[in-house]
Amino acid sequence: MGSVSDPGELTELAQPSFEEFQKQTSLMTSCTLLWKELSDHFTTLEENLMKKSEALKEMIGALDSQTQSSLESLKRREATIERSVEIVAGKVGERARAALESLEKARDGGDNGGGEVDDEEGLLSALKSLCLKMDARGFWSFVTARKKELEGLRSQIPAALVDCVDPAMLVLEAISEVFPVDKRGSGEKMTNDFGWACVVILESLAPVMVDPVIGKTRLLVTPSVKEKAKEIAETWKASLEERGRVENVKTPDVHTFLQHLVTFGIVKSEDLGLYRKLVVGSAWRKQMPKLAVLVGLGDQMPDMIEELISRGQQLDAVHFTYEVGLVDKFPPVPLLKAYLRDAKKTVAEDSSNTGRASHLVARKEQSALKAVLKCIEEYKLEEEFPPENLKKRLEQLEKTKTEKRKPAAVPANKRTRASYNGPMPPAKAGRITNAYVSSFPFIRSPSHSPQYASPAAAYPSPPTTVYSNRSPPYPYSPELIPASYQASPIGYPAYNGYCNGPVPAPAPAPPVYHPHYPQQHHQHAHHQQAYY
Repeated sequence: MGSVSDPGELTELAQPSFEEFQKQTSLMTSCTLLWKELSDHFTTLEENLMKKSEALKEMIGALDSQTQSSLESLKRREATIERSVEIVAGKVGERARAALESLEKARDGGDNGGGEVDDEEGLLSALKSLCLKMDARGFWSFVTARKKELEGLRSQIPAALVDCVDPAMLVLEAISEVFPVDKRGSGEKMTNDFGWACVVILESLAPVMVDPVIGKTRLLVTPSVKEKAKEIAETWKASLEERGRVENVKTPDVHTFLQHLVTFGIVKSEDLGLYRKLVVGSAWRKQMPKLAVLVGLGDQMPDMIEELISRGQQLDAVHFTYEVGLVDKFPPVPLLKAYLRDAKKTVAEDSSNTGRASHLVARKEQSALKAVLKCIEEYKLEEEFPPENLKKRLEQLEKTKTEKRKPAAVPANKRTRASYNGPMPPAKAGRITNAYVSSFPFIRSPSHSPQYASPAAAYPSPPTTVYSNRSPPYPYSPELIPASYQASPIGYPAYNGYCNGPVPAPAPAPPVYHPHYPQQHHQHAHHQQAYY
């Protein structure tokens, strides 16, 4: 029998083999893990490629469908060109004959030539007569002289332009008096702002230029007229420096410019930045949300709404929100409540200012409440924002305003002047300043702007016992209000967190002041003072 090896020797012989086995095992494990990672990676790549392939197929399908639809639309447009031209040519012939007949009637004295009209039928007849004769200057004068008949003009001008041989050219010539550059003298510019007339005429032209076969997708504008409209738009943009740049340009001018672009279909994508600045600067205008969409700002609406909110124009933001359907993203009720909070803060600041007339403060609060109530009614928000408390507060302000309008008693002993048939003005009447006070900063609307509303029309004439050397738009003088009443803050009833303070008792009636001679111009009062 052979001898048995020493265990130590066997261990020494087996050690290298065991270490080699461990290395191989570790290597196999690493290879297995690496293979799994690579396999997962390629599987993920394959899945991503499949998803992208499917997405590309859907995009190609959508593009094919869109292309097919565009081709069909082009074929349809091409096929309808002859029919549209035939219709327009027939209308031009009819209009030319009607124009000749109108001229003959005018020679015979059978046409009023845009004179006095008594009803809508007469208004339409006069407008048609001017349009048939292509009398741009007469058409402009006729429209601008009838601002009080705005609704009638808005409904009758489109019907009158239909009978015009070249309505687009007539409109461009008519508004050329003030657009793109106002050619009138400086005095007439200050007294008469005809931006409203430009807007009404341009709005009325839009439906007249619609293709009779296809519709709004094609406007019947000749290349020469369209080119002239583009030149007018460029001239207006070039004159922005003279108008006070984008930030200070007048809202009627902005409205006219944007409506001009929409009416003639000359919106330029490279000018979207300018359009946005103009729209945001005149956001309080009722038509601005719709015009913003028509000039291509629909995709920028969310950012524009946020900008309006940051500027404290929550009410304007609500109108923009409803126009583009972003009510879920910008709920209107929180915006209206934030607007009222800002209004309360501003009113409180004005109330604490003793130099601020209390009736002006109340007027601002009334404007804020009326605007919110109108918004609630317009968008049917009564369930989310009950208006009862707002109405109560508005009634309270109206009642206080009515009480203050009651004339003060005139003392029996009055000093009179020969040139007057009544008492002398109060001593401080000559120093009363009645410059126009703009409406509440959070509500900027045409009805609160001096170029759109006459303060004298908004308030009844004050009693003859109140005097001033200027024409005050309010029925009483701030000088007659006690300082304690002016300085006292206005209380609000509690409505949805708008205010939690108690409503103060009505202020006592103002004291009666005996009139004296005003002391002005080194104690001389020889200049005549306007009075009521």
